[in-house]
Amino acid sequence: MKSIDINSDLGESFGHYKIGCDDQVLDLISSANIACGFHASDPVTMDRTVLAAAERGVHIGAHPGFPDLEGFGRRKMFLSPEEIKCSIIYQIGALEAFCSAHFAILCHIKPHGALYNMAVKDEDMAVAIVSGILSADPCLTLLAPYGSCLQKVAEKAGLPFAAEVFADRGYMDDGSLVPRGQPGAMITDPGEAADRVLRMIEEGVVRTVTGKDIPIRADSVCIHGDSPQAVAFAKTVREALERDGVSIRPF
Repeated sequence: MKSIDINSDLGESFGHYKIGCDDQVLDLISSANIACGFHASDPVTMDRTVLAAAERGVHIGAHPGFPDLEGFGRRKMFLSPEEIKCSIIYQIGALEAFCSAHFAILCHIKPHGALYNMAVKDEDMAVAIVSGILSADPCLTLLAPYGSCLQKVAEKAGLPFAAEVFADRGYMDDGSLVPRGQPGAMITDPGEAADRVLRMIEEGVVRTVTGKDIPIRADSVCIHGDSPQAVAFAKTVREALERDGVSIRPF
């Protein structure tokens, strides 16, 4: 039987600011990428989200980003390789402490926002991120795009890797995501998202904004937890996959 992981970026509320519907999304996914306090989250939110995921048997991953609460980690920052490496170690350590408190295991890591998108194409940033992961916990699986610098650097370094695709984002011809704010950046119809995901899994291709089919590898499908339609997307995609005989389980 074919299988696929469904992941979502969660634990991104902080203080009085509530982002997403984490409890509902957690019921529909198999892996959770939990914010580590830099681009979003706070200690109480991290603790609650780790516990909620552990209670449901959802695999837990670290979701480190740039130190950019105001911009939600989606603004480019130009840090030195040492700063990037140390920020990765710091954020992994923070989330692993909460996992330890709840007798849960940290399974994977997925960079967030601008850090993720920049490292997809910037080898020096990818090396800094992978170096930070190896220093903190070399057993973690790196979740990142197929064909990216992150994949190439991770595999060269012997770090476990899983290829991520996006249900709710548009793709450029080079396999990168359409930048937010540009036409075609977001997929807004859950049914369309489900159809795209099925093609990624079954045919190994995705349709770009120019109408071109490009090759892609899908080990895990991301549904953004901060989207107003996150629950509807997760439910529709999961139901479509299961109807097609694809089981949902962690990568």
